[in-house]
Amino acid sequence: MRYVKYLIVALAVLLPFSIAAFGEEPGPEVKQEVKSAMTPTADATGHEHAMGKEKRVVATVDADGVQRVEVIGGEYYFDPNYIVVKVNKPVELTVKKAPGYIPHDMVVKAPEAGIDFNVDLDAKKPDTIKFTPTKVGKYEMYCDKKLLFFKSHKDRGMHGMIEVVE
Repeated sequence: MRYVKYLIVALAVLLPFSIAAFGEEPGPEVKQEVKSAMTPTADATGHEHAMGKEKRVVATVDADGVQRVEVIGGEYYFDPNYIVVKVNKPVELTVKKAPGYIPHDMVVKAPEAGIDFNVDLDAKKPDTIKFTPTKVGKYEMYCDKKLLFFKSHKDRGMHGMIEVVE
């Protein structure tokens, strides 16, 4: 019983360090180097991203009338993080997680506009999210994951926008 007290104290001291060290593992082909938070980085999929930087994509309507966009979610980012689609045209978002251990998801809660989903991202198997936006406007997409008392993934920069236009 005496050692339990020491074990609890040791865990309390080491927990913040272990959680800070627990991050996305880059693939073997990515060189590890120290970068500042505002420096663009490339993950194992080759996607570049930077904190606070907007990467906008305007969806084009394919021959079958569907707007398609591929989205990668990774180390606290979405790529692209700003998606423009047309109202009343079907949309297919193919979402996939970049390699790593931290779980992520993609959430949009706008049922009034025909956009309402919460999908866990998977690195091995992409998911296809289908919806038809019915109302012009801007709708936030974000990752709602959070560990204990630390900042949420959304607060760390894993958010973006779906803009529906005429």
